[in-house]
Amino acid sequence: MGITPTRLWWLAQLPAGGDPAAALTASSSNVTGLVNTLIVLLLVATVVALITRRLRIPYVVGLVLAGLTLTKSLLPQAVGLNPEIILNLFLPILIFEAAINTDISRLRSTIKPIALLAGPGVVLAAVITATLLHLGLGLAIITAAAIGVILTITDTVSVIAAFRSVPVPPRLATIVEGESLFNDGIALVLLGMITTLHLQGAFTVWEGLQQVIIAFVGGGVLGLGLGYLCVGLFQQLDDALSNILLTVAVSLGTFQIGQGLGVSSAIAVVIAGLVIGDLGFRHTSASTKVTLLNFWEYAGFGVNTFIFLLVGLEVDPGVLQQTIPAALFAIVAYQVGRIFAIYPLLFLLRFFDRPLPLRWQHVLILGNIKGSLSMALALSLPLNLPGRPQVVALVFSTVLVSLVGQGLSLPVLVKRLRLTAPSPTRQRMETLQMNIIAAKAAQQELATLLQSGSLPKNLYEELFAAYQAQIATADRDLRDLYNRRNLSDLTRLEDQSSLDGLRRRLYLAEKGAVNDALRKGLLSEDISQAYVRVLNEKLLSLKDD
Repeated sequence: MGITPTRLWWLAQLPAGGDPAAALTASSSNVTGLVNTLIVLLLVATVVALITRRLRIPYVVGLVLAGLTLTKSLLPQAVGLNPEIILNLFLPILIFEAAINTDISRLRSTIKPIALLAGPGVVLAAVITATLLHLGLGLAIITAAAIGVILTITDTVSVIAAFRSVPVPPRLATIVEGESLFNDGIALVLLGMITTLHLQGAFTVWEGLQQVIIAFVGGGVLGLGLGYLCVGLFQQLDDALSNILLTVAVSLGTFQIGQGLGVSSAIAVVIAGLVIGDLGFRHTSASTKVTLLNFWEYAGFGVNTFIFLLVGLEVDPGVLQQTIPAALFAIVAYQVGRIFAIYPLLFLLRFFDRPLPLRWQHVLILGNIKGSLSMALALSLPLNLPGRPQVVALVFSTVLVSLVGQGLSLPVLVKRLRLTAPSPTRQRMETLQMNIIAAKAAQQELATLLQSGSLPKNLYEELFAAYQAQIATADRDLRDLYNRRNLSDLTRLEDQSSLDGLRRRLYLAEKGAVNDALRKGLLSEDISQAYVRVLNEKLLSLKDD
């Protein structure tokens, strides 16, 4: 039997005098153990999903608690939270999934508060947090600075999960999502500067500014270039599977190229995702777009599931108990930093943009929950950093206490703030809309039963007429509410917000139809693009409050 390339590879991995058969057997055993471990984790995640839904607690909190109850000895093969996998595989997936689902028009309307929070806000919060940790826990300055940056990153998954259980204004949700898109990249750049300072021992202000400019400008240019390249390929393809492979390659490839060039990989992935989500989907059919968005939703959900399970697995309950006092102090420290960053900066916002209500600012502070990226950055710290083992344990405990404590209390606190209090008129409108939607769905089901021969025609006509009367009554009442003009100022504002939301959906539908007609060659590019520009201006004029 000849020696194949595969056998040559296995022989190259063996030490002198090694047994190829034993190596192959050990490798096969490792793969089988890993697959069995993944199956166990998936089953645990499924059970957690069922329990958290019944108990109405955040899914990520349930995953962390489940991970704490598990031990690595119960798994077929030990697994761990590898920072290289999180930073190079999981992080690009999470960032890209958030970026392609971000509405550019909404992001533009909130870009000023997002820029304040993700730029000066991150730096100010990190400085205050590091100072408190240095003074309160006696950490070395370089170590406190690294932890301060690590603890400025907010876990948006937990915050958005709370928003789904408690209604919040769309503009506030956009600000939270937009800040999380960019503050990860800024925190990574700051941590890189701290690591460079630790390794070199000296760092000038000019060198720091130069590194920041290269990171952000280079990351932005890289993201734009690869994003537009992907858009060009989208024009040639309209196959869902091919486009999925393309977007996966772009998300992971952009991150790796950014690291190789020394620019901000996170910013590059964000920009590429925004470009593809805004321009690329214009050149795809509706079914392909739905398939792509569903794939990335599943990918993001799966990545978060494994990350938060592994967070619980990594934390040693004994170490957790010992570091809880320090973790509680760290939570107070980063919340103080967040407070002194949020309130002053958003007070200045009123001088050049619409001010944010004070209750919204409270939510931005209450939702300052830590997550998996903070743990990954802690594991990636230099091995010779002073007190690194204690730092890792402290960050792990802080993240865990934050996820469980703040994650469970956030929905209750947000609900008590009463961010959205619809008027009786608004509630009446939604009830009438619900009646119309339900009746029309029932009529469609009646038509299906009639066509299949499962329903006599006379019974079909009787039931159809009853639902049609319900639709007519609700439609008449709804029209009367829209035509009513003697409403209070507050109600008019709420109705205006509702109408703006309706107009946004209609404008987006128009854009989709025009771009689809352009792709099929039914319209000329000059006329269609001029119309799209007008629609974009209309979208930007809408308010998201």
